Amino acid sequence: VQLQASGGGLVQAGGSVRLSCAASGIIITINTMAWYRQAPGEERELVAELTSGGSTNYADSAKGRFTISRDKSKNVVYLQMNNLKAEDTAVYYCNADLTTGWRERGDYWGQGTQVTVSS
Repeated sequence: VQLQASGGGLVQAGGSVRLSCAASGIIITINTMAWYRQAPGEERELVAELTSGGSTNYADSAKGRFTISRDKSKNVVYLQMNNLKAEDTAVYYCNADLTTGWRERGDYWGQGTQVTVSS
């Protein structure tokens, strides 16, 4: 099972970016998909998560600006980020709590994608 993230880049403050993360491999169930971020010198933090039932949870810093969504048919999770601020600059990682075809439940991470917001 692999998670492949894409969509990062350089954007001006106030702009928008959409991140994508595709899960591939033999997957029976995806329980939760989430986005984390890690800024230089900081610990990795949860940005947003989405359960299989459709419940969402956002970091306070993301509320009202970011939206997490998922295309279940493609095992893809998105993070739409609007009104970006310089403090959103970080490497963004996707995460999935899923069960593989071997009936193993585990926590999987994508490779990270850089988002840089210029002020």
